[in-house]
Amino acid sequence: MLMAGKRLAVFSIREGKGGSIWVRAGSAFVNKDGSLNVLLDVLPLDGKLHVREAAEKRDSAAGSRFGGGEPSLDAGVGGHS
Repeated sequence: MLMAGKRLAVFSIREGKGGSIWVRAGSAFVNKDGSLNVLLDVLPLDGKLHVREAAEKRDSAAGSRFGGGEPSLDAGVGGHS
């Protein structure tokens, strides 16, 4: 459920040779009225964005391919190449 103050992650998903490549495009925040503020760091080449709840920050020593703060991805989704 989207509640006011909730932080969301914004991604651009590109199809690559080895599967999907998820690129962090920015963040979004839920307002009191349920609307969203979206802050983009990059623009998607295909005009499509994917927004999902952001996961808790991970330990950077764990070697995450996606950096801290990104949500865990569904099984079978590829990473950066």
